[in-house]
Amino acid sequence: MLSASIQKNDKRANFLIILFSVIVFVAVVFLSRVKLELDLPFNVHVFAEVNGLINSVVSFLLLVGLLAVKRGRYELHKRVMIAAMILSILFLVSYILHHLLSDSTSYGGEGIMKAVYYFILISHIILAGIIMPFVLFTAYRALTAEWPRHKKLAKITWPIWFYVSVTGVIVYLMISPYYQ
Repeated sequence: MLSASIQKNDKRANFLIILFSVIVFVAVVFLSRVKLELDLPFNVHVFAEVNGLINSVVSFLLLVGLLAVKRGRYELHKRVMIAAMILSILFLVSYILHHLLSDSTSYGGEGIMKAVYYFILISHIILAGIIMPFVLFTAYRALTAEWPRHKKLAKITWPIWFYVSVTGVIVYLMISPYYQ
């Protein structure tokens, strides 16, 4: 196992993780209701494409991270998971930009595919809204080398994060034909 990368301070970490998670959640909810009217020289749906690409890479990294830890390659696991977190932050920026700059797009499919789309979308949104503090607490437990607590949290966090990442790609693929 790796040694601690940061000094343990649960009180401060708890406060910062919860504060950051709440700020990001409120910002995403608030900014998704705001639209900036800018005449940009490019199609703003490029941000949706970037989001799909980022989610694809994060999904891949999460799988690599899982395989690395199962094979005892802890340094690789750490680097891959940090990369997944950094890409997730870039995703958030791109997601906010897309929603600030574009009109809402309705899904144009019909029948069972419409029901499937909305099931995936709603479950994705709900889980995306709650995953951030789990990811941050799991990372904190790893960075403080609290391996039993990290492992216990990761068993909850990883599948939810992976689901959110994969369904983000699926939602993009299903809605992208209806972008204008």
